[in-house]
Formats: sequence, C-alpha cells, structure tokens
Amino acid sequence: MAAVPSIRSRALVDERIRSEGDFVLYWMVATRRLAWNFALDRSIEIAQEVGKPLLILEPLRVGYRWASGRHHQMLIDGMAHHRAVLDSTHVGYFPYVEPTDGAGKGLLKALGERACAVVTDDSPVFFTPSLIRAAVAQLSCRMEAIDSCGLLPLRATDKGHSAAYHFRRFLHKTLPEHLGDTPAAEPLERATMPAFPGVADEIRATWPSAHETLPDGAFWDRDPTLGADGGEPGRARLDLSGLGIDHTVEPTEARGGRGAARRRLDAFLRDGLDRYGEERNDPDSDAASGLSPWLHYGHISAHEIFDAVARRERWSPQRISPPHDGRRKGWWGMSPSAESFIDELVTWRELGYGFCYHETDYAEYDTLPQWALETLETHSSDHRPHVYTLEEFASASTHDELWNAAQRQLVHQGVIHNYLRMLWGKKILEWTEHPRDAHRIMIELNNRYALDGRDPNSYSGISWVLGRFDRGWPEREIYGKVRTMTSASTRKKVALDRYLERWGEQAPLM
Repeated sequence: MAAVPSIRSRALVDERIRSEGDFVLYWMVATRRLAWNFALDRSIEIAQEVGKPLLILEPLRVGYRWASGRHHQMLIDGMAHHRAVLDSTHVGYFPYVEPTDGAGKGLLKALGERACAVVTDDSPVFFTPSLIRAAVAQLSCRMEAIDSCGLLPLRATDKGHSAAYHFRRFLHKTLPEHLGDTPAAEPLERATMPAFPGVADEIRATWPSAHETLPDGAFWDRDPTLGADGGEPGRARLDLSGLGIDHTVEPTEARGGRGAARRRLDAFLRDGLDRYGEERNDPDSDAASGLSPWLHYGHISAHEIFDAVARRERWSPQRISPPHDGRRKGWWGMSPSAESFIDELVTWRELGYGFCYHETDYAEYDTLPQWALETLETHSSDHRPHVYTLEEFASASTHDELWNAAQRQLVHQGVIHNYLRMLWGKKILEWTEHPRDAHRIMIELNNRYALDGRDPNSYSGISWVLGRFDRGWPEREIYGKVRTMTSASTRKKVALDRYLERWGEQAPLM
C-alpha cells in the first residue's frame, strides 16, 4: 500500500503517535467506505507502524439540520454493509447511531484517550468542518484529517474558480501529476495488524452500538444491500421511529452502501455509458449514471468510478492529448460519451468541492458573483405572474405540470433528472418574490428531500441557477442577465412522455 500523499493530509493535533495507546482510531464521518479511501489507508498505515489494532468508529448524529429517515436509512445501510465486511477481519468496528440529540457527546473523547492516534475524513461542507474543530479541542493524541474527496486534492488549488472553462484549464495542467496517486482498491486484504479485542465495557454501556440500539437480526446479520441470492436488495429497513429525526421524509427505494453503489456503477458501465453523451439530458432515457447519492454519502469514490471507466475504455494517461487549453472534448483521449461523463465526474463535481473549500460562506446568497447579485437585484421588483410559498413548492402545487412532476420525483425518489433539476431551480427563481427567497427555498427543498442534498454539488448547482460559474446572457425580465430556462423550451428539447406518465398530476406525492 502506497503512502498517502502529503498534500491530502492535515495534522489537526500535531502530537506524536502514542505507541503506548491501545489502538488506532479511524473516525469515519464523511468518506464512509472500506475501499478507495485514503483515510482508511492512513489508518492502516499507522496501525501497522505501531503494531496496534485498528478500530473504525462510524457515528451518526440525529441533531443535524434535515436529519430524516431518508438520510438515516441510506447511512445505516452502509453501516450494515461495513459490519458484514469487517466481521471476517481483525479490524474493530463500532457503528453508533445517536438516539437523541447530544447523546453521543463524549464518545470520541473517551475512545481518543485510549488511542495511539485518530484519523478522520477531510470534507469542506455541511457540518463536517465544525465537527472536526470541536474534536480538536477534545483530543490530546495525534489527529489527522485525510482528503479523499476527489481526483484532485483539495489543497492543490489556492482559490476557487469562477467558471468551468477556467477550472478545466487548471485541471489540464495540474491533474495529470495526481492521477497516479490513488487509494487502495482493497486495503483490508493486505492489512496486517493485531486483532481488535473489543470496545471497553464502560464505553459500550454509555454508548451502545447501533445493532444493540436498533436491533433487527435480519438486518444486521447480513448485508441488507444484497438480496438473498446476492442480487438486488429487498426492502430491508430498520424501525427508526424512536430516533429524534424528521419521519415525514421517508426512505426511498434506494439502498445505501458500497455494494449497492457498485451495482449501480456496473449497470451504468454496461447499459448507460455508451449512450451517455447523446441521451444524458433525456428524462425518458436511463443513460445517466445515477451515482450522485452514493458519492454524497461517501459510499463510493470518484477514484473508483474513474478507474472503472478508464478500464472499460482501455485508457492510460498516455492518451491525454495536449495542449492543456480547457477544452471539453478530446483532451482525455476517451470516447465522446466517456469524456462527457468524466467532465461531469471530475470537472463539475470538483469545481463544486473547490468552491466550498475556499468559500467558507458557500451557502450564503451574498457570495454569488457581483454581476449576478447586481442584475438580480435590479430585476427583483419585476412583475412575477406567479409567486409561490415554500409549502406550495414542497407540495408540487404550482400551475406548471412539468415543474410539479420534477418535484414529485424529488419527494418520492430523492432525485430529479439532471436536466430537469436545472429547470426546477430556474422556475423557483422566477416564481419567488426575491432571488434571495429563491436561494433559500432551493436549499430547503433540495436538502430536505434529495439523497445527494447537503453536498458541495448541491450548493454549487443551486448557486449556478443564480449565475455562479456562468456568464451574463441577454437581459430578460426577472432573470436579468442570468441564464433563463422555460418549460416550453424544455418540452421542445427533450422527450417527456414517459416522464410525465410516471410523475404527472396522477402520481402520489409520497
């Protein structure tokens, strides 16, 4: 296993590794997977250096904003997958689901007092940065945060980029030097360290593990992301009614965990990738990858997805075609559909991560580009034929059949087709009293219902609706110089018959 690149590691508590500690602790909070994970690689590396066991602590809070059965079920599916995998290894695993807000306080400190070192995930968004800052104040042993967010290390950029074109030029020049640094595909196969003896009784008594507080043998004794024959999963769910979360936002048919993520990736490579370039914007097509929920929850890595596409394309870095000029097509030396997909996976996804990494107030309306703020404010008093409240938007109660269909899909499935997601946001901008209200409502609806909500790409996508990463367009009512989209033009560009048959007015909201 290669050493983790130094550019991906931050010493948060710059103390020595305590060889007298009982174990190395990997505090898994964002990169929730047992493969293609630099943080796990670093945890294994330290454990092998000091000859001590490894314990993985994977906690799940209930007090964060938008906590719901939908998000919890996906994350707990991943926990069950991890337990199934780790049961046959020497690595200790402690999944903890907080029953009430604040019940988990003190758990990390109690384990950290016994640890040689603590390793955790570096992530620029939602509550992870504040969570890490709070942990630093509690720990006296060495603590490192490891970046596994994307192909480009977060610290490889010294600023956010204003447009995808500028970021592509930077990627073309910078990314090749990092492509050879990949996390281990199967790090546990070669890991050699003593067996973890178990979490101390006094700690378990205060903070019982998830399979004790959410008991269901049929769920925890197997990987619930797999069916009885190892195929598609059944609807294995836990009773989460006792948790202090929003139970009105129910779980979807999707299943969390790397097993489910890998099946989705394999299906896309088999059935969707060749059609992606031409059909990804067609709501009646299944050519889109659909991988964003698992990327968001950390259940699959951009490295793993890139590697799978590269293998299918029989690609190597030698096929990269200079000059490094920021062009969308032809630089990678892959097929057109593969290049189109990689542009979404790498350029657009990591543009959003860089934006959130360098802009601490990424979720604030006032961080929009100055030109966008000015034009939106100039047109904020323009007459709006329709104005809706948050509740009317949430219940798909607008006058527009297509917008309502997209909202129904979001509420029911936790996703909106990518092209319609742009239209969904643009119409919210058009149908609210002020662009600031539109920004707030988009964040609320997306983060409440979307499986990939609360993600860097959620915030970058929402702010794109309002002009970020874009240029000025011919001036229009309400939008000003911000790009417009209409339901009528969308109907002309893409086929919608099957989409509306499924998500039209006849479809239930939940």
